[in-house]
Amino acid sequence: MSDHDRARDKAARLLKKQGSMSSLNSSDIRQEKHHRHGASSMSTVSFMDEPGHEDNFKPTVRQENSYQTEPKKKFPSGKVKHIIRDVLDSYLAEERYEPELCRQMSKTISEVIKARVKEMMIPRFKVICLVHIGQLSSQGLRIGSRCLWDDKYDTFSSSEFRNKSIFAIGMVYGVYYE
Repeated sequence: MSDHDRARDKAARLLKKQGSMSSLNSSDIRQEKHHRHGASSMSTVSFMDEPGHEDNFKPTVRQENSYQTEPKKKFPSGKVKHIIRDVLDSYLAEERYEPELCRQMSKTISEVIKARVKEMMIPRFKVICLVHIGQLSSQGLRIGSRCLWDDKYDTFSSSEFRNKSIFAIGMVYGVYYE
């Protein structure tokens, strides 16, 4: 047996192990010689394309669109407001204003609120959470937001917190998606 034949047989065994067979003949692996430049090639086809192997192939399950244009239940704004108030109170009750700490706390509190709202498993609503924390002194602050939404189903909840040195505002938007 020549080196070329051994290499061909080794390649055929590897292809067979990997789940492919020759497309020339499914009972044995043969080689088709191309006379151009004396090169030879082997064509392979996956087992799934071979007849008799359909039991290994499971088609993906496709689900139809529901075209549900309105929620079955409304976003629970009252419960979400209670969650916001509870998280703000528990995280900020004893804190003093420090810019770097408050920057990190706003991210952390926002993630905690979003996680607790998602635990309620409100179907088909996207949850967006924002938390603003600032120093409480004799200044004023206005926070505004603008959204494009359907006022029948989309809503928000907000709550504010104050102690001797910090104020915080937490907002959660519940946006319905189809």
